[in-house]
Amino acid sequence: MRGGTVAVVGGSIAGCAFASAAVRAGAGEVVVLERTGGRLADRGVGLCVHDDRAAELVAAGALPAGIPAHRLERRRWVVRDAAAGAGGRLIWEQPFPFHSYHWGLLWRGLREAVPGVVDYRQGVAVEGVDGAGGGSGGAAGVRFAGGGRERFDLVVGADGYRSVVREAVSPGATPHYAGYVCWRGNFDAALLEGLDGADSYPEAVTTVCFPGGSCVIYRIPGPDGPRVNWVLYAAPPAGAGLRFDDPTSFPPGALGAELAGHLGALLEREFPEYWGRALALTAPADTFVQPIYDLVTEPAAAGRLLLAGDAASVVRPHNTSGAAKALQDATAFGAAWAGAGSWEELVAAYQAARGGAGRELVALARRLGRAQVEETPVWARMSADQVAAWWQGQLAGAAGIGGQAMSS
Repeated sequence: MRGGTVAVVGGSIAGCAFASAAVRAGAGEVVVLERTGGRLADRGVGLCVHDDRAAELVAAGALPAGIPAHRLERRRWVVRDAAAGAGGRLIWEQPFPFHSYHWGLLWRGLREAVPGVVDYRQGVAVEGVDGAGGGSGGAAGVRFAGGGRERFDLVVGADGYRSVVREAVSPGATPHYAGYVCWRGNFDAALLEGLDGADSYPEAVTTVCFPGGSCVIYRIPGPDGPRVNWVLYAAPPAGAGLRFDDPTSFPPGALGAELAGHLGALLEREFPEYWGRALALTAPADTFVQPIYDLVTEPAAAGRLLLAGDAASVVRPHNTSGAAKALQDATAFGAAWAGAGSWEELVAAYQAARGGAGRELVALARRLGRAQVEETPVWARMSADQVAAWWQGQLAGAAGIGGQAMSS
């Protein structure tokens, strides 16, 4: 099947990957509609991709070579223990075969790999789409917030967890608040040199465990050198009057005194001294709060509409699988196109390949969130063997975190 017009709503990681896949597959015209008018590369959040998933994606052409990444090898679980020193007490260590990325640098690499024939439009807000039932004449329509409408043979919803395309595919499907948030931040890794008991594990993820939460800390490449990225999961302050019924977030620099004070108190009360001082190095402009949501959307396609990445399923970040899943979705899209003789066959093949891809990921992330935030064990009393058994209990037969192999 050659030719045809494809619109990709959303121009971030999933959107760029789908645009490239559509061109490789033989689309006649590909348009990317990105709401943001500025540089998406300015997002300073870290993420990780499992080495096995990365190898599959590189082989498939979905993950371009040369994007800066930091190698990680192990994960260290620590608790506060004054007798063990400023860095806390190590309660368990496990292999962690991942590479970490800077969101902006990963997006930039994917954006640069998008073929020049793609019409990548920024500052374009999509108000809604139609085409879940095939649309008029089999086409899908895109309605723009400023007025106007365009029709395409296929529309891909790569527009994140507040997807307008999802509403057309699965009306009323809205991410649900999990009951806790994560504080996120990152800072220049060189600042660690000024701390006593400097971090000597650049190839490790450190997980700080405390009652009612946990925090993962790891290095990522940055535009101006290595940075330290951290994600702290815990309930928001009680009585703060915060409402998370509608998916939202508090952007960098907009924490407010109450959330910032709650974070500071957590670091002082629950963290090993070294790690509390380390996270306190984060500038307010590089700190924000992300309420945690999840959602399984079925189906992932209908009529002339497809869902990708977070638009298809919202998975709590504990899985470390978000970027890999988005790129896998694009890979499956390309494979579905290669074997299809019509748009209907393409949509059906994509649904068969990716329709249930988010279900197990969401279920695993819920177990991880319950065990690491909502119902934390008494970490300080656990032996290494007990922590290892606890971890296997969370996995419940899953091979591990980082996403599923494409063959599954």
